[in-house]
Amino acid sequence: MTETEQTPKSPVWKRILWMVVIYAGSILALTVVATLFRMMMTAAGMKSH
Repeated sequence: MTETEQTPKSPVWKRILWMVVIYAGSILALTVVATLFRMMMTAAGMKSH
């Protein structure tokens, strides 16, 4: 037997849930970074309009 045959696979719903959690976390991190950059640019006197 190989190692992959010995390791039980997690259920599909659990793998999909992890993908959703990772995706949501990356969107949240991107939002936080973009907001920080916008705050720094506004503090430096730059405006979007």
